[in-house]
Amino acid sequence: MKLLLKVMLLIGLAMASSSYAMSLTAASAAGSFSSATKSNNELSNTQPVFLPVQQAFQVDALVENQSLKLNWTIADGYYLYRKSLKLNSTDHSVQVSTPIFADGLLKWDEYFEADVEVYYGQTSFEVPFSSDKTQFQLQLESQGCADAGLCYPPRKQIIDIDLATGTAEVSEQPTKSLDSVPAKTIASTPLWLMLIFALVGGLILNLMPCVFPVLSIKVLSFTQQHQTNFERQLHGVAYTAGVVGTFVAIAAIMLFLRAGGEAIGWGFQLQSPTFVIFLVFLFVLLGLSLSGYIQLFSGLMSLGQSSQPNNGLGSSFLTGVLATTVASPCTAPFMGPALGFTISQTNAVALLVFAFLGLGMALPFVILSLVPSLTQKLPKPGQWMDNLKQFLAFPIYLTAAWLLWIVGQQTSVDIVIAICVGIILMVMAIWLWQRASGNKLIKVLAIILLIGAFVFPIGQLEDKSEPRWQDYSAQRLAELRQSGEAVFVNLSADWCITCLVNEKVSMGENFYQTLQDNNITYLKGDWTNKDPEITKLLNQYNRNGVPLYLVFPKGSGSAEILPQILSKRGLIEALKRVN
Repeated sequence: MKLLLKVMLLIGLAMASSSYAMSLTAASAAGSFSSATKSNNELSNTQPVFLPVQQAFQVDALVENQSLKLNWTIADGYYLYRKSLKLNSTDHSVQVSTPIFADGLLKWDEYFEADVEVYYGQTSFEVPFSSDKTQFQLQLESQGCADAGLCYPPRKQIIDIDLATGTAEVSEQPTKSLDSVPAKTIASTPLWLMLIFALVGGLILNLMPCVFPVLSIKVLSFTQQHQTNFERQLHGVAYTAGVVGTFVAIAAIMLFLRAGGEAIGWGFQLQSPTFVIFLVFLFVLLGLSLSGYIQLFSGLMSLGQSSQPNNGLGSSFLTGVLATTVASPCTAPFMGPALGFTISQTNAVALLVFAFLGLGMALPFVILSLVPSLTQKLPKPGQWMDNLKQFLAFPIYLTAAWLLWIVGQQTSVDIVIAICVGIILMVMAIWLWQRASGNKLIKVLAIILLIGAFVFPIGQLEDKSEPRWQDYSAQRLAELRQSGEAVFVNLSADWCITCLVNEKVSMGENFYQTLQDNNITYLKGDWTNKDPEITKLLNQYNRNGVPLYLVFPKGSGSAEILPQILSKRGLIEALKRVN
């Protein structure tokens, strides 16, 4: 009976946390997003009714010169998956080429658990084909979803093409009627069942490579404690509060952003390269701590060694926050239905589901703290614990590598290299700090390196814009010289350190402004990979490698060869001499 009362107390804690976050969310949204929140609450009090698939996604077909053009009109609040768009032919005499798609938008998809490319509003794509027949059929496949939480089944349509008349008609392939699609399945599932799904999903989350090492060290710390049962229970409550509170806080932020019109879901924070970069550094630090190289997380990875019950509770709470933070890249089984359920529910219900996710994640630790007899069954302390802790560092390192790949997908390889440099600076800062021995100067240097480690990669994040140069080709250079235009040629490569330093140091805004003021065309040749045209130009000026900088004056004069190490002043003066 006592155990049941304790469990009910923890569930009450989860519900109280969700109610508190609910009040914060409502208060925040009542300001600038008041109208959006009202609309959201009104819709969430009733089951949404979705458009029939024929109205949500309308498509027209047009035949133009052995090419089929499909024009899509997508209703507001609905989107179409790019990867689902396929055109097939069952007739061997009809050959369908690869479709030519327009660029879509990247959207985090809770079901695919990845960023997927989707289309909103309108889009079109062309599909070249060849056929020996004048009349034939093609099969069109597509799938779309609604922002409110429904994904339609894959849709198949038949396109009848008549080349003699130049017409193409789209008709539905016989399927089950979807004239009135209610928000059933997940949306109509009883709340108690979804809370169980959330609890189980949070429990399984502990087995993810992101979370398991942190939880394992936390559980193993029980074998080294000399605390009373009551003290352990306090730490269990503190850890649970950290996990549940962080889950609810993330949910509150998500709901707040949704109230402002953002289409986001669990894991939305991973859409920010800055946040992912933070996770990369965090996972590297966790791995180094588990490997025994540093002891930065010794306070978080234990319950607190003091015999006083209140000491170390903050450490247990922060361990819960840490565990939830490192769990953000993961989605466990049963979490998908529970998270999908929250989309069409009120804010209070959504926060309650997230609270149960957190409660499920904290459950193993809670059970150990509430049932003292289980602690006695844990293995005795020994060298195996240190070996296991070091082994658990490797899943953490692999997770950091995976997150590094995500950043590369979101940005560029330049950012990935900047993060690697930042990690090296961070490790160097830790190394200096450990050897400072009271030397304040070395500690200050370590702090500067640590700040630079984080600032350097984040500072490299820039909005992708059109390049401010034209790609070099012998033909393009010849055309510009024939027209008498001034040209600046930069032959570079990504592996050329001198080239990169010159571009960072000497080719700033003054450089581009001088190009514009003097009507100079900038041609850049990339010799990162083999390029015979660039090699030929290098050989023409008796060079066998990059960098090579050439300034062609207006008219028909010969090029001026600039030094391999550029200075701002020398480069600007050379550009001004083109006249």
